[in-house]
Amino acid sequence: MRTIPAPEIAAAVARLCIRANTLLPEDVDRALELAQHTEPWPLAEETLSLLRQNQDLAWERGLPICQDTGMACVFVELGQEVHIDGDLEEAIHAGVRQGYGEGYLRKSIVADPLRRVNTGDNAPASITVRIVPGDRCAITVVPKGFGSENKSRLAMLKPADGAEGVKEFVVETVRLAGPDPCPPVVLGIGIGGSFDKVAALAKHALLRPLDEPNPDPFYEKLEDELLEEINALGIGPQGFGGRTTCLGLAIETAPTHVAGLPVAVNVSCHVTRRATEVM
Repeated sequence: MRTIPAPEIAAAVARLCIRANTLLPEDVDRALELAQHTEPWPLAEETLSLLRQNQDLAWERGLPICQDTGMACVFVELGQEVHIDGDLEEAIHAGVRQGYGEGYLRKSIVADPLRRVNTGDNAPASITVRIVPGDRCAITVVPKGFGSENKSRLAMLKPADGAEGVKEFVVETVRLAGPDPCPPVVLGIGIGGSFDKVAALAKHALLRPLDEPNPDPFYEKLEDELLEEINALGIGPQGFGGRTTCLGLAIETAPTHVAGLPVAVNVSCHVTRRATEVM
C-alpha cells in the first residue's frame, strides 16, 4: 500500500489549475495549426491565426488563454493500492482555491444555483473519482467554461433511432449552438448507460487526445462521419464561415437498457483545456 499525503494532492491540483488555464494541450494546439493550414476560407484562416497568436501570448505572459477560466472539473484515477492520508475531496477543493488565487484566475463559482452568491475562490470543484488497478494516482484538471457548457445537450432516444438518430442529434446540437460556444469546438459524446451516466461519459470523453482514434473501428468510423458532417455546416471559426467548425470529437459508450438509447453531447470551445499529473 502506497500513501500520498493530502497536501501533495492539493499542491498538484493548484499547479494543474494554473497550467491548464495558460497552456493548451499539445493535441489541441496541433489540431488548430492543421486547421489553419488547411482552411480555404480567408477570413476563417485569419481567425484561426488570431486564435493561435492568443494562445502563444497567454503562455509567454503567464495569462489565461480565455477570460472564462471555468469551473474546475477534476478527474482522479485512484489506484486501488493507494491510500490518501487525509480528506481527498477537501484537498482537491483546497488546491483549486490555491491555484485560482495564485494564478489570478477568474472566480466564477456561485454557492447556490438560484441565490447566486460567488464563493470567491472558484471552489468547490466538480470531482469525478475512478478506482483503477495499481499504486498511482492520476489527476486531470479540466477548466470548463460555460459559454460552451451551456450549449451541451442530452436526449433519451429510442433504440430504433440507431446510429443515424445519434448523428442527427449531435449535428443538430452543433447547428443550434452556432457561434455561441466560440467555435471551432471540441465535442465529447456519450452513448448508453443511464440518464446520469451518459452525461458523465460525454464529459470524460473530452479527456481523450484529438489525435487518438477510438479503439473500436465501428465508433472510429462514426466519429469520422460526424466530424465531416459537422464541418459541412459552414459555421466556421467564431461563426465567420469556413470548413473548421469542429476540431475533433470523441465518443465514449456504456451498456444500456434494451428500451433506451441515451445520448449526451458535451460542447467545448477551441480552448479545450486540460492538464494531468501522475503521482
